[in-house]
Amino acid sequence: MSTTELPASHAELMDGVYRWQRHIYDLTRKYYLLGRDRLIAELDVPPGGTVLELGCGTGRNIILAARAYPDARFFGLDISAEMLETASKAIDREGLSDRVMLARGDATDFDAKALFGRGRFDRVFVSYSLSMIPGWEKTVSAALAALAPTGSLHIVDFGQQEGLPNWFRTLLRGWLKKFHVTPRESLRDVLESQAERTGATFRFRTLYRGYAWLAVIGPHS
Repeated sequence: MSTTELPASHAELMDGVYRWQRHIYDLTRKYYLLGRDRLIAELDVPPGGTVLELGCGTGRNIILAARAYPDARFFGLDISAEMLETASKAIDREGLSDRVMLARGDATDFDAKALFGRGRFDRVFVSYSLSMIPGWEKTVSAALAALAPTGSLHIVDFGQQEGLPNWFRTLLRGWLKKFHVTPRESLRDVLESQAERTGATFRFRTLYRGYAWLAVIGPHS
């Protein structure tokens, strides 16, 4: 999908949400977007590998991953032009522009070959984006389609807070709703079904009493 074909309503919504928030996003989100660093540490990118992040936002994750895997090349996709502006500046400041390429696109329907010049990646990861994407199930399918034969998809997002008090869950859901965030109750079932459909391995963990869910769909078994 080219940038001119992006779904205007969602792209405009995300630009509106993040036009000002992007300047303080990383400072505030580090306290409640839990599990992101664990996901990055477990990517286990092969030497010379390629990594795609869907919903790259401010570039925080892709920068940390690029530092952790200095032999790999990274590609970031986001629907928000505002976020991509912030990400691009951060990547330039870190001196990573030679290894990190960004593009604007819809994570539910994108043409990686057209955007990045390559269609398959050794690792694809999605960090706290599925809970903001309408039709997020399509993002899972698109991510799996972008994997190399021996590649893996890594996802971290809000869980159902199943081990936490009901009052906490109610407060969290109300607060997240203000930012158009909806934890996906069926996330585990969808991922497991996709793994079974493709004959891939599937690993799933709950973090912090269900506050966050971490999943990996790996190479075919």
